[in-house]
Amino acid sequence: MKILYIHNEYHQLSGEEHASREIVSLLKSHGHEVRWFTRTTVGKENVLWFKFKAFFTGISNPWIRKDLKKILDEFKPDICMVQNLYPFISTSIFKVLKERGIPVAMRCPNYRLFCPNGLCLNPRGEVCEKCWGKGHEWHCIINNCEGSLGKSIGYAARNAFNRITKVIKNGVDCFVVQSNFQKNKFISQDIPEDHVKVLAGLLPEIGEMEQKESGEWVSFVGRVSMEKGIDEFVEAARMLPDIPFRVAGKIDENYVVPSNLPKNLEFMGFISGDDLNNFYLNSKIIVIPSKWYEGFPNTILRAMLLKRPVITTNIGAMQSIIEDHKTGILVPPGDSQALMEAVRELYNDEQNISKYAMAGYDKATTMYSRGQIYNDLMEIFNVAIKNSRNSDTLNNP
Repeated sequence: MKILYIHNEYHQLSGEEHASREIVSLLKSHGHEVRWFTRTTVGKENVLWFKFKAFFTGISNPWIRKDLKKILDEFKPDICMVQNLYPFISTSIFKVLKERGIPVAMRCPNYRLFCPNGLCLNPRGEVCEKCWGKGHEWHCIINNCEGSLGKSIGYAARNAFNRITKVIKNGVDCFVVQSNFQKNKFISQDIPEDHVKVLAGLLPEIGEMEQKESGEWVSFVGRVSMEKGIDEFVEAARMLPDIPFRVAGKIDENYVVPSNLPKNLEFMGFISGDDLNNFYLNSKIIVIPSKWYEGFPNTILRAMLLKRPVITTNIGAMQSIIEDHKTGILVPPGDSQALMEAVRELYNDEQNISKYAMAGYDKATTMYSRGQIYNDLMEIFNVAIKNSRNSDTLNNP
């Protein structure tokens, strides 16, 4: 099968982009021919001309159609996988793809179809779905969700255009979400159920690692930002001074590290490769205290694969990955007291540490194995092809 992967790269590498590259690698390993059709924001995010251009191309970019037609003529894909469209690709691609009768699957690791910033999170760090109802995208502007009025207006404008014209809804044959929680949210926004399929996260490849029974640290791994729950993690560390806490990850540009960090907490910076795996192995518990609708955190999968118990929040996809007191512990988002109590409960409970770790490992290596994810992806492509044919039949009786 020949697959064209369409994606506008973000200005900094994210878990979302790691996942897309893993999917392409998986497809290639099974003999499929995959090509990228990309645009990039890297190095352009602070250039005034590109900011001005992005305002309009995020809504519509007629120039992209010519470039897309060229690669379609040359490559002749059987199906297209679409991911991020903004700010330089836009929804203009869907008319071209529909004219060619090419089936389209759209991977949706966030909620950008309905929420302009994709996070369902307001500037105060609270879960927000206001743009999904009365007033729609005006809430993004009123709350200045992007921290820049111009940017908030641009994000709101492109979402309003897509909502009103239904260009994405009519242009996509299968929406690919990461959990049943997310699937239900899409259905609630009038996406047909037979057009929404779940593709869970893909287990990372970690190679041969010398296993350790248990580490010592209580660890936070990931982007260090407000919505990821870093404040609650810091407060939990403050309340448990006799337990070592560690943070591994790049500090978000909008997050300011507190000056009065507790002495038992250390920020390790960004870690990758074998260093990251060893960080997990030196940890006793991995904590993911996110306060927003995460897609499918790779952090959890890596912890399960390396046999480390997880404490996370009962929101979004996390509650479908971690089963409370079976593969880990769930706590309410934004509740540092509950997080502290969960850490204190589990830290010296070696029996449950081992129990949760093994149960998580068993679940990860069956439900989220590369073989299972590949089979699920092939089923999704078949659904997209079927829905595309049905759409053609309806439009051309």
